[in-house]
Amino acid sequence: MRIVQKFGGSSLADPERLRRAASISAEAARRGQELTVVVSAAGNTTDELLALARRIAPRAPQRELDALLATGEQQSAALMAIMLESLGVPARSFTGWQAGICTDEQHGAARIRLLAPERPLRAMADGEVAVVAGFQGASADGDVTTLGRGGSDTTAVALAAALGADRCEIYTDVDGVYTADPRLVPSARLLEEIDFRDMLALARAGAQVLHPESVQLAMANRMELTLLSAFRASAGTRLRFLPEPLRPPLAGVTRDRERGTVSLAGRAADARCLEELRRVLLDGGVRPGEAWAEEGCVSIEVAQAQQLDALRLVHRAFWETATL
Repeated sequence: MRIVQKFGGSSLADPERLRRAASISAEAARRGQELTVVVSAAGNTTDELLALARRIAPRAPQRELDALLATGEQQSAALMAIMLESLGVPARSFTGWQAGICTDEQHGAARIRLLAPERPLRAMADGEVAVVAGFQGASADGDVTTLGRGGSDTTAVALAAALGADRCEIYTDVDGVYTADPRLVPSARLLEEIDFRDMLALARAGAQVLHPESVQLAMANRMELTLLSAFRASAGTRLRFLPEPLRPPLAGVTRDRERGTVSLAGRAADARCLEELRRVLLDGGVRPGEAWAEEGCVSIEVAQAQQLDALRLVHRAFWETATL
């Protein structure tokens, strides 16, 4: 069986966490799985590199920023390979371009145009774990490019499709996808599975679990994903196309702090749902602003000071007392 695993920055933030992540991969490798591991930059590395560049030049050329920021993932890839070797598992690290990821020339927000993962395939054939730096590739003229925030998710899904993987596992600092962010709403429920369309709506509305482009890519390739915790054993959440009878009316509620919105996502997120959302907020003492409905998602503007209250009110109404 061929598996792609992806570890986010919080899963690699210090040597102890790196060892735990490597142990997850080592266990899969010892079971005889052909394994490619995609890694993000550790902890706040990307932000720190960006801040350093801006101290030198507030408007640094984007081409040079890409060359700089890509080093964060390269460090993670090398350290993951070193850690795997220390655990007795042969491993080899690759930059994005060494892994065959070719992009357009849009620095800072590049799109993958071609993926030819010959070297990861050879590494797996030789019994090694291929460790690939996420978030990056190279343009046709050989310049380093980055895929934008959340780009390591996209790298993992794209590689899984190109490698013909049987499974793609995304490891994060939560147990999977919840009906709301469990760090903000303690009563949020872990979902055993979620439809791609609902996950895409949540991601576009501000949920930080997965990057929207990675969900679109998984949908296009029908590549089922599993979101898991890097810190404790959990069944996680499976992402796939659900038959309509198994797809719940609503999948979750999220907020977008920058846009100042609270959103509900799911097949029942329509004009009627939007009116119910407005009523719930008004009854709870939250003043709603402009509201709109899109396919599978309804959103309403809420003052930043009331967003957390709004999130909890909506979750209580739609999941804890089953308003809809």
